[in-house]
Amino acid sequence: MIYTPMTKKALKLCFDTHKEQTDKSGMPYVFHPFYLASQMKDEDSTIVALLHDVVEDSDLTIEDLRKMGFNENVLEAIKLLTHDDPSVLYLDYVAQIKTNPLATVVKLADLRHNSDITRMDIMSPRDKERQEKYKRAIELLEN
Repeated sequence: MIYTPMTKKALKLCFDTHKEQTDKSGMPYVFHPFYLASQMKDEDSTIVALLHDVVEDSDLTIEDLRKMGFNENVLEAIKLLTHDDPSVLYLDYVAQIKTNPLATVVKLADLRHNSDITRMDIMSPRDKERQEKYKRAIELLEN
């Protein structure tokens, strides 16, 4: 993990947003963005990894994050990673992410972590479908 004043701000915001949430296997959700952040190599990607679901999972907006001092590079990546319009097909959403290298590196880490079946206690048919969807998304982002 990279510790700078802005990554610490993102770390606290991530924790405050996700502290009561759990993932599909019942683990604290906040472990997921923390794990992604630990994979990142610079300040901006660390911040985006920590905040990649904050807008989607809270009442916070991109404008709120801007007022907190996060830079435009970070905000643009978070905006692309926020899939909040159900009318946008998943692979179309992923194709838009591919236009931004910062969003792409975080989304690839996100997809790989979400594809780790050892995180799941039981794999339902829906989970298997999700794994296939993630596989297609990874292929789209890597090619």
